[in-house]
Amino acid sequence: MRLTADEAQRRFLGSPIARLATIAGDGAPRVVPVVFALVDDALVHVVDHKPKSTPDLARLRDVAAEPRVALLVDAYDADWTRLWWARADAVAEVVTGGPTWRRAVAALQQRYVQYREVPPTGPVVRAVVRRWSGWSASKG
Repeated sequence: MRLTADEAQRRFLGSPIARLATIAGDGAPRVVPVVFALVDDALVHVVDHKPKSTPDLARLRDVAAEPRVALLVDAYDADWTRLWWARADAVAEVVTGGPTWRRAVAALQQRYVQYREVPPTGPVVRAVVRRWSGWSASKG
């Protein structure tokens, strides 16, 4: 059954991780897991200290070239009556400093102890949610 926007948002925000989908320069989809926080009407995530193969991340290039993104969370269970997913369709931007960056990092630090221990310093992707949607196998 289709979830209301409010229920999709509630379930989404209850998840500790989402998958960010961007569109590569050649039009191919690209998906990467991210931790996130909600700041006003935007989902934010940051390029953090975890090892990366390069500082020139594809997701940052993708967002700069094509700001339409989607973020997805889901719940899988062997009991398929408990399956659900929630999606945020958004328009994103890369933020590298200033008050918007500081608010995003503060929200992420509040949500994730790892960021309190090692504060992130990288760019923030700020995705303003235009639509919440979702599906559940049951009403519960």
